Parts: sequence; structure tokens; C-alpha cells
Amino acid sequence: MVKHSDVLKTLSDLVRINSINPEWGGPGESGVVGYVKSYCDRVGLEWWEDEVLPGRSNVMIRLPGKDSTRAILLEAHMDVVSVDGMTIPPFDPVVEEGKLFGRGSCDTKAGLATMMEAMHSLQGSGQLPPCDVWLAAVVDEEHAFSGVLAAIEWFRARGIQLDCAVVAEPTCLGLVTTNKGVLRWRIETTGVAAHSSKPHLGENAISTMARLINQLDAFHKNLESNSHPLVGPATCNIGTIRGGDQVNFVPDKCVINLDRRMLPGESAEEILESYRALSASFPEGKVKILPADLSDEAMETDSDAAVVRVASRQLESMGLDASIQGVPFGCDATKLSRAGIPSIIFGPGSIDQAHAAVEWVDVKEVELAFDFLRGFLLNYEV
Repeated sequence: MVKHSDVLKTLSDLVRINSINPEWGGPGESGVVGYVKSYCDRVGLEWWEDEVLPGRSNVMIRLPGKDSTRAILLEAHMDVVSVDGMTIPPFDPVVEEGKLFGRGSCDTKAGLATMMEAMHSLQGSGQLPPCDVWLAAVVDEEHAFSGVLAAIEWFRARGIQLDCAVVAEPTCLGLVTTNKGVLRWRIETTGVAAHSSKPHLGENAISTMARLINQLDAFHKNLESNSHPLVGPATCNIGTIRGGDQVNFVPDKCVINLDRRMLPGESAEEILESYRALSASFPEGKVKILPADLSDEAMETDSDAAVVRVASRQLESMGLDASIQGVPFGCDATKLSRAGIPSIIFGPGSIDQAHAAVEWVDVKEVELAFDFLRGFLLNYEV
């Protein structure tokens, strides 16, 4: 029988493995992949490996249920962010004062550990869930979402119909049905280069950008008037600015990077068009709205969807908050939702601890997340 101590041991094992995304200079997820496969072999769960990027594979795990024509998907990512700036040993899962510390403990190895152990607990109990249960442990969530996109295609190619998905992210055990999308792109201003001793012969692209940023600040403040009841207003942040080559040149180029958090119902193209309209007040050719570098539209799962109803009942039976919630951050759930798979986001820990200098997860929340998942899988009746 799986105990809470088993869940914490699995979480500790996962935290010890450096799985920093290669985008941030790390080795990737191969160590976690090896651990997950060995774990499945030890407890008797079926698994498949699917290489997504060179040396970086998703692991798909199956627990057969009573009705194999239907399936629940549990999904968690294996990669973590950089440990730069951390003030604790990143891969030493110490438990103190009811908290387990380490990079990935909160985001989102706690979620992965609870999913693995929930499946193990049912596999060893003789209690069959109503339908098949799949766990997709995926790569690259912290950079380009290539893992979840490959997982969707993997299931589709095999004709596996997924009724719903539970995506592991730190929600403090909240039942999240809505999250914001994200759009990232660049705006470039163009000037005319000249020697700084005769600036009147040139046109300063940084000065043009400064005027544009003033307009953007006012434009972004107006976003507050459009608010969603679960996730609040849309937001936009100018994250970087680059311009000029050296101090005695009049700069002919300046570029800013923007991060726009989208509400359900907003489209990336409509948003970019609004910025094109804003730039029309500048002389032609001086402001260019470049194509999106990243576009991931928001998710909103209907409160009447089976996955929401069953999750709400299970939380209520445990004496936990069963109300639907929203979060401002993006994750793999949006991709699953767009693929037609009704999805919720759920997991132990707070997003405030994710990516932090001192990352930790509440041990009691980890234990409760395991209890929730076990009950949810046993009681998923449409």
C-alpha cells in the first residue's frame, strides 16, 4: 500500500536529479526519464518512451481501467528552470518545518510525484479506475512547450481518446479551470545613422522608441478596463530594450520585447493588429510590429465539464475549497484544451515559490494532492 512517506520519497528522488532545461544551460530531462522508467518497471506500470528532441524524451505511462475506450490524462513536465540566484542547495531535498526544499520541488516535481504514486496506489490495490489512466511526463514546458505538443500527436497517432486532462502546476490545491494566455513579440523603430557630433543629420531610433513607449504605457493602462472574473485584466509588460551601437553614433535601430497576457476569447492576431493601429500615428516605416515569437492563447474550461464536476466533488469530500479558480500564468493545459481535451490545472505548492531563490513545497499539500488524485481517478464517472 502506498503511503504518504512513499510520495515524499519519490519527490525527493526527483528533486535530486538536475533536469534544468537546456535553454538555461542545463542537461535536460534525461535523468528524470531514466528514473521514471525504472520506477515503472519496479511497480509494474506499462511505459513508452517518445523522443521529442535529440536526447530528450516524453514518457507515457498507462494504468488500465474498466473501460479502455475512455481515458484520463495526467500531465506533468520534467524540466526545471535555472538555479542561478538560488540561495539554497538546489538539488538537496531537505525537509524542514513542513516544507520540502529544492529546485523543481514546487514546479512541478511535486505534481509529478503525486501522479506517479496515485497510479501506483491503484495498480497495487486491485481497485480498477472506471477508465484507462495515462500519465504523460513531458519535456520542455519551461521553454517552448514541445513536449506537450508531441504528446498530443503521440496519443492521436494511436487513436487514444482522452476524455479529460489534469495538468500539474502549483495551484495551492485550487481547482483551476481558467488561465491567461501569453503573446510575446518585438517592436522595432528605425532611424537614420549619423555621427554624434552632427545629430541633426540623423534620426534617433531610441528617441522614436521613447515616444512610442509613452503611448504604450497609456495604452496598457487601458487594459485594466477589460477584466475576466477568474483571472482579472489583461496585462502587458515591456521586458527588454536594445538600441544603438556606440555612444558617438546616432542609433538607427531600437527594439523592445513585449509580454502580453491574454484573456479567454482574445486572439493573438487581433492584439497585434491593435498595436499596428497604434503605430500608425508615426511616419510610415519608422515603427514595425514584428511577428509573434510566442503565441499561446488562454484556456477556459466549462464549469459543467465532467472533469470539473468530478474534481469539485472530490475536493468537497475532502473538506477542501471546491470552487473554480483562475491563474495568470501559462502552462501545458492550454495546448491540451485547444486539442479538444477538457482540462484543469491542479497541484500542491504556490506559484510564488516557483522559480524562486528559495523554492519549496508544503509537505501537507503534497500529501493532500496525492489523496485527491487517487480519489479523482477512482470516481471519474461521466
